[in-house]
Amino acid sequence: MDSPLQDMLPRLDEIDRVIAQGPYQDTWESLSRWKAPDWFRDAKFGIFLHWGLYSVPAYANEWYSRNMYIQGMDQFEHHVKTYGPQKDFGYKDFIPLFRAEKFDPEEWLSLFSRAGARYIVPVAEHHDGFQMYKSAVSHWNAYEMGPKRDIVGELSQKAAEKGLINGASSHRAEHWWFMGNGKNFESDVHEPLKRGDFYWPAMPEPNQMDIHSEPCPTEEYLCDWLIRTAEIIDRFRPRILYFDWWLIHASFRPYIRKLAAYYYNRAAEWGFVPVIASKYDAFLFGSTLPDVERGQFASVKPYAWQTDMACALNSWCYTEQNVYREPASIVQDLVDIVSKNGNLLLNVGPKADGTIGPEDTAILEGIGRWLQENGEAVYFTRPWKRFGEGPTEIREGFFTDGEKKQFTSRDFRFTQKGDHLYVTALHPDQQGRYCVTSLAQKEAPSQMDFTGLIASVESLENGAPVPFTRDEQGLHLFGPARTDDYPTVFRVTLG
Repeated sequence: MDSPLQDMLPRLDEIDRVIAQGPYQDTWESLSRWKAPDWFRDAKFGIFLHWGLYSVPAYANEWYSRNMYIQGMDQFEHHVKTYGPQKDFGYKDFIPLFRAEKFDPEEWLSLFSRAGARYIVPVAEHHDGFQMYKSAVSHWNAYEMGPKRDIVGELSQKAAEKGLINGASSHRAEHWWFMGNGKNFESDVHEPLKRGDFYWPAMPEPNQMDIHSEPCPTEEYLCDWLIRTAEIIDRFRPRILYFDWWLIHASFRPYIRKLAAYYYNRAAEWGFVPVIASKYDAFLFGSTLPDVERGQFASVKPYAWQTDMACALNSWCYTEQNVYREPASIVQDLVDIVSKNGNLLLNVGPKADGTIGPEDTAILEGIGRWLQENGEAVYFTRPWKRFGEGPTEIREGFFTDGEKKQFTSRDFRFTQKGDHLYVTALHPDQQGRYCVTSLAQKEAPSQMDFTGLIASVESLENGAPVPFTRDEQGLHLFGPARTDDYPTVFRVTLG
């Protein structure tokens, strides 16, 4: 009897060959030689894209495909009421309804460019198992079904034309158990299921944070995951590859080492240094980029990192119930994150027809207007000796973006570039009066007068000189009056 891996062996052999012949091996010692590249540290701001079959029901969130099969959940009841019993209308039946008839990658990328983004990360495959690209691994993809378009391929091509760096995201790991609840009652998720089927393997749902939870993914599933991810790498050559959390499961360890070595070696062939963004130390610290989902760090870090958060507080995909953030609050988070050596990956959830809704558009346009005037304090900068000052505390950790921060005109963040120090007040003062205590005269040695080191101060908002004085209390700035909530930025030139 043939092994279930038999047909995968040529591709697995190719992965091993690339690892054997490249500069990186599939060991933590070798992978820890990776360093975050300057292109990533310079870019600061990217766009995440959750778009797929879950955009069709547009209800609750992007976990609709799981929750519609859990009896007693709101999505289960909504599905039966709206579409009928799951045995008659299952998740797969959304595929013909996902037409994307208004999808225009040129329009999307123009909007992202106006927003000031420097890279994009579309979800290539979410937990539901539907690939958003042309694939040789599975027929359940957007090129052969639904829109019948290579979504990720088109975005990748258009990003290059627009000067944006392309990335991709894989959430395939969670598919091991994501559809498993559909086997608990009469639905269209039923045995026999085999590799290549849309719902396969639909295993019982584990404790999602238990790294040894049973049943463990099989060798067949893990090899399938590895091959699918390698296909994304080879087809699109993404500069950044994002993974969701379930790679923490112990069974993935040897496979994620192989994947990282394969990716880093491929990128070396192609002439760039890539980024793997991962969570919860799924990879050994230092071998990839730490990512903080819907949260941030409380202080500056000596290493590059990334936050991924969304325009909507309640969902990553478009839903009719989305609760959207104010663009000014996202800009405040962006400035805070950059001051601490991080990047912001901001998610947008397009509608099923391929349009980006007015709420997301307004947010992106608002961010873009601010960056157009103040981006000098963001792009290509590095942290200063202090990330900031002020009374408002940032709670560190995941899933804290729903906590509204009441920033004041005494909350400052600092970045630097060349002989410029950028001082950003996270909330403007209506009279334009500021005191930066980190630049007080008392910060200088007692025998020296350091006032002369500040050659000039200008407002990035309008380029006008800003009068200032300096004493034992701080650097006093007399800037433009503002009544909105967007941060205000001062360029301090050191002489």
